[in-house]
Amino acid sequence: MKTIKIGGVPEHFNLAWYLTLKNGEYKQEGINLRWKDYFGGTGAMNKALRESEIDIAVILTEGIIKDIIDGNPSKIVQTFVKSPLIWGIHVAQNSDYNTIEDIRGTKAAISRYGSGSHLMAYINAENNDWNLEKDLNFEVIKNLDGAVKGLTDGDADYFMWEKFTTKPIVDNGVFRRIGNCPTPWPCFVIAIREEFLDTNLDDVKIILDIINNTTKEFKQIPSIDKTIANRYDQKLDDVREWLSLTEWSQKLIDKKTIQTIQDKLYHLDIIPKKVDYKSLVYEIK
Repeated sequence: MKTIKIGGVPEHFNLAWYLTLKNGEYKQEGINLRWKDYFGGTGAMNKALRESEIDIAVILTEGIIKDIIDGNPSKIVQTFVKSPLIWGIHVAQNSDYNTIEDIRGTKAAISRYGSGSHLMAYINAENNDWNLEKDLNFEVIKNLDGAVKGLTDGDADYFMWEKFTTKPIVDNGVFRRIGNCPTPWPCFVIAIREEFLDTNLDDVKIILDIINNTTKEFKQIPSIDKTIANRYDQKLDDVREWLSLTEWSQKLIDKKTIQTIQDKLYHLDIIPKKVDYKSLVYEIK
């Protein structure tokens, strides 16, 4: 049986992977798919791909595009979640900040440079007409637990993370959410190391077929809302709202979307250049 390593964030978006693994669907095809949670998010997964710690990553679209342009030898093979990610903008419960304008020029907590929390701080800054050089400052906090400590201790002032993931922390009175910042494109893609793709294409096709069959019918799984609420410590109403907003995909990200993302990242000086579509994606036939 062939062992294949995959990574993703331990969030509700990836429950379909957990269900297919629990059902032994990959093992039935002779694949020992080993999942690893990356609490540090996209920046940590980019590092893991580069160092061959994992073969496949379920990763934020803008983060992997930036890292491929920066030399990560991987390719996007499919969109995983085609709806935007809704980033909540959070401050400590007892902070004096109440609006987006209040946090202009303060320090953003980010999991690491090149992560979604880092890149989306730029998107939020541009949305609010901030000066990208003077109004953005960063404190690396590694993960969600680090953000809780960083904001509570005053080492950082605000933190951007997926709003439903952080909702229990808001409900518990640790964070306050002062705004939202949706990604202007599909939020998650599946990326694979090129070296692995070259020699394991048939296995990749099997893995994608299995996960796509599950995501196609994900919302119809009996009591899926209750399963998510229990597993991720969410309120049922929040889960139902999230399900209503979230759409999975079984297709490769298109050329126009890739161009839009690159245009935005280049405009914000996050990437040094724009590259052609085939430098970023691999079309599986």
